[in-house]
Amino acid sequence: MAWMGSGHWSRDAMTSQLGVEANTSYSAIDAAWPGTLPKLNKSCVDLAVRTALACGANVQSFSAFDRKHYFYADLPAGYQITQKYAPLSLGGEVRISGSFGEKTIRLQQIQLEQENLKAIDLNRAGSALMELVSYPDMRSPEEAAAYVKTLQTLLRTVGSSDANMEQGSFRCDVNVSVNRPGDPFGTRCEIKNLNSVGFLITALNAEIYRHIELLDQGNQVIQETRGFDENRMITYKLRSKEDAPDYRYMPDSNLPPLILTQAYLQSIKAFLPEHPDHLRKRLVEQYGFNQQDVNVLLSIDAGRDVPFDGETGQSAVSFFEETVKGRNPKTVFNWIVNELVAQLVLHKRTFGQSPLSQAQLGDLIDLVETRKISIFINVEDCIKGTAAKDILRHILRTGAIEDIATLQANLGLMTIDVADVRMFCETAIGDFPDVAERVRQGNKKVLMKLVGAAMKLSNGRADANLVKTCLEDILIHRTI
Repeated sequence: MAWMGSGHWSRDAMTSQLGVEANTSYSAIDAAWPGTLPKLNKSCVDLAVRTALACGANVQSFSAFDRKHYFYADLPAGYQITQKYAPLSLGGEVRISGSFGEKTIRLQQIQLEQENLKAIDLNRAGSALMELVSYPDMRSPEEAAAYVKTLQTLLRTVGSSDANMEQGSFRCDVNVSVNRPGDPFGTRCEIKNLNSVGFLITALNAEIYRHIELLDQGNQVIQETRGFDENRMITYKLRSKEDAPDYRYMPDSNLPPLILTQAYLQSIKAFLPEHPDHLRKRLVEQYGFNQQDVNVLLSIDAGRDVPFDGETGQSAVSFFEETVKGRNPKTVFNWIVNELVAQLVLHKRTFGQSPLSQAQLGDLIDLVETRKISIFINVEDCIKGTAAKDILRHILRTGAIEDIATLQANLGLMTIDVADVRMFCETAIGDFPDVAERVRQGNKKVLMKLVGAAMKLSNGRADANLVKTCLEDILIHRTI
């Protein structure tokens, strides 16, 4: 189940928020006050349709809403609005991959639902949900985990949900059954509300073991709904499994059927972003990336490093592609992944909110590549801040909009000439005579200590390669 970030089921004015103070973000409709009637939020329909199209599902021109009745404290109205009999879409598929190889998981349907509340907190009540129902195509906890991760990436790519399991905007209900090879499926049990991939794997392994143990002892598996104890790492019984008649499904008389025209579907399809499967393949072919590099970029876009902002306009991939033009892809990749992402996380910004423009990052990389600004990979005793990185951090901290050359001059980070480099090298040799002597005797491994010392003396403004060459000329080649 995916919680859609565009607001509540029944309103456009108030946006749903996770993590805010209890009972501060809900309406009279959500609380089921007498006299209130539900109204469908068009934005929620748009996001659900985007998801369905991205999964290759058949979006239905006619879908309808039903009431699912049950008595529990998390349901103010005594029923949940859902789409039992005429869902938003049918079919579709999600392709997953992992150590098990590649596999296609079929979707049965995608339906719109109304969220219930959380304990005594009404904020979540009435929020719009999508429930993606899959066929029983998964055969291991690893496949289930890969399916969940792939769905998270897909939902975030199309912008329909941030799919954050820890905050509760993406949850899994998993059906488990065990059978011997060649036998039909066994009795299934449902584990409710798993809120992390790690807990998903642990819960499935625990439940599979429980089924096997029961069957080996000659006992029967009882169909039931179970929860997962995160402390004891076991599943436990919640209630006997209800079937459809127990919920007394009936059409919702307050909501008319949802009619979607082909023109509407085409308008949604026209603005769908590139599918993650296509994007993954294109990045490999166009930029020569390996799968690990692609996974890193896509994981950033999935919000695991940089906060998700609900937008599909600016992302790690799009930022990379706008910066890389005419430059080495691996160099640009390293700057984004190793430097920019860390600063975005530090300042709690998304790529769309980054004050560092693609043009600024491109200019910074060009100056580094032409050695007009220094950069140094940290070694023992070397300063951690270098000129290039200092400029990047300055922009993220202050939002400076000047060009890189101007910032370099204003911040006093201009590179120094050969004469100054030699002076810093000689000072470093004088400060560490024992290290210098070991280099003279052929121990090049300790040379980097002197490089770090000289770089430190230059406040990171010297070119590290020039420093290294100068030290080698003084101590080894004795040419200067």
